[in-house]
Amino acid sequence: MRATDQLKEEHQGIKLMLSILSNVCDRLDAGEDINPLHLEKIVEFIQVFADKCHHAKEEDLLFVAMKEVGFPLNSGPIGVMLAEHDQGRGYVRGLKAAVEQYKAGDKRVISSITSNARNYVALLSQHIDKEDNILYMMADAHLSDQTQERLLADFEKVEIERIGAGKHEEFHHLLHELEQFYLRAPAIQSI
Repeated sequence: MRATDQLKEEHQGIKLMLSILSNVCDRLDAGEDINPLHLEKIVEFIQVFADKCHHAKEEDLLFVAMKEVGFPLNSGPIGVMLAEHDQGRGYVRGLKAAVEQYKAGDKRVISSITSNARNYVALLSQHIDKEDNILYMMADAHLSDQTQERLLADFEKVEIERIGAGKHEEFHHLLHELEQFYLRAPAIQSI
């Protein structure tokens, strides 16, 4: 397995969460109440799994390795990816603030939740497509097998040091639970 293969696998989990988040937005727009704990868990997944872990692997390791073989960090494909990571963080900050107000009982923030969430989903969907089909292919063409192996080992360290042992598996369990609840079950139920 190459380091880019692991990143693509992580993208599958992130894309599943984006589908769950889209469904949550549809339900909110339809007037359905959403469990605030679910919203908090979605935000946690995005902030910890997608950003603190996955984006860290890209920003601190993959992109640096690509720079070492001649790719500029502040322009070109990597520059675009970095700018989109920052843009996504802005949407997530807005989403988190709105979710906190929703949890406190303020239903007026539903439009803020759905707006930030939909902007994030749209951004990340095309962002993942660009990484999977352009950037990672460029990395695979220019990074040696030894570099890919080193990156994989370093990715493991990122998971342990930044999110903690076992947290990755917890997030996969959360994904499964939310998928069952929002994507595979009747529209109205309670957990």
